[in-house]
Amino acid sequence: MPTARLDIRLDEKIKRKAEKASTLLGLKNLTEYIVKIMDENATQVLEQHKSIIVEDNIFDNFISACEKAQKPNEALSKAAVFAREKGF
Repeated sequence: MPTARLDIRLDEKIKRKAEKASTLLGLKNLTEYIVKIMDENATQVLEQHKSIIVEDNIFDNFISACEKAQKPNEALSKAAVFAREKGF
């Protein structure tokens, strides 16, 4: 059962349009529609940012730079810890 709450204000035209879309999709109410599109969009955005595609020569340059890299400084080490803690 959902426990988080989201209060929003929006333009009346947008609300009416969303209510129509909700009805056309056979959803129970506007809240169900908003939750559905938020979940779908968030999933899509997260997938898009999960990986990157690079050209072969760029990847080769990246690997070369990694192989030549020295030990990370303190700021970079802290940034890595921070990223891990945040789930990145």
